[in-house]
Amino acid sequence: MSGGGRRREPFKPEHALATTLFGTRMTSIPRSDPRPTQQLPGAGRASSIHTPNQSPVQSLTGARLRKHADYQRAYAGSRKRQSSSMSWFLSRQQAAFAGAALPAGPRVGLTAGKVLGKAHERNRIKRRMREALRRHVELLPQGFDLILHPRRIILTLEFTKLEAEIVRILHQAQAEARTMSREAPAL
Repeated sequence: MSGGGRRREPFKPEHALATTLFGTRMTSIPRSDPRPTQQLPGAGRASSIHTPNQSPVQSLTGARLRKHADYQRAYAGSRKRQSSSMSWFLSRQQAAFAGAALPAGPRVGLTAGKVLGKAHERNRIKRRMREALRRHVELLPQGFDLILHPRRIILTLEFTKLEAEIVRILHQAQAEARTMSREAPAL
């Protein structure tokens, strides 16, 4: 054997949890999680969801604004409103083109521009807001699009306060939607 170096042992799966820190071998101990988990039917371990005292699992998948044109229509048909931690826009849903059907159900859009920080900070802001919205998706006003522009304070805001702020905005949006529906009925 040339080089006279130490011979490496082959990889063994039982060593996969072991890590090396400054030459000292430290093994990670699996911790037990006291929170109850709910397994989705036909799902593996990776898709278990923690559900402490929550309503049934809801999703924002069908209730999200996705296309740039949808955002532009919503901005054009609304005015900016302010909150302590974000700005928001509420607009009546419009057809994408003449003869197109209106979207089914309310939709929500989140924006996080580069002014809010680096990518990992913007992603964290959006994740926190999506989770708060997911818990209260039933409060979205029917037949309207809502766009939320968070401020940087969302990063340090406690989640319960963020959730309360979003619930307050959703209630304001419902009241505004009722007012808009009485003023000008849908075409």
